[in-house]
Amino acid sequence: MSLATTETYKDNNGQNHSNTEWHTVVLWQSLADLAANYLQKGSLIYLEGKLKTRSYEDKLGEKRYVTEIIAESFIMLDKPK
Repeated sequence: MSLATTETYKDNNGQNHSNTEWHTVVLWQSLADLAANYLQKGSLIYLEGKLKTRSYEDKLGEKRYVTEIIAESFIMLDKPK
């Protein structure tokens, strides 16, 4: 699944800025089931896991690297609807 994290800050002139980064999260077994059943686009979660970088060859045969978060647990932070 994709996960967005947004950092907001004020610069030296007092202007607000935000920076959003997208991350790939890998979920296995019961965590994957929980996410599929209870999370939806925009859900707020607290996620713990480990970073894992792996390599693969793209369609042109070039080596590419991707860093993923391997989820170990998450907590749903939204109020139930």
